[in-house]
Amino acid sequence: MTTSSDDTTKPGRRGFAAMDPERRREIARRGGASVPSDKRSFAQDRSLAANAGRKGGSASKGGGRKPKAES
Repeated sequence: MTTSSDDTTKPGRRGFAAMDPERRREIARRGGASVPSDKRSFAQDRSLAANAGRKGGSASKGGGRKPKAES
């Protein structure tokens, strides 16, 4: 069997990779703008965000920092 040159080509860029960099910046600039500020609970309550981060960290199977032993 012979290999054609088509087997070695990279697939075309899709999604954000195919966009113009200025268009990507525009989309990133608007990120979260559709959510009203009173609905952004992590921005309002820092302890809520910290607890959510701990919960996600403990649920993940990855490594990471171990909690300090209380003395």
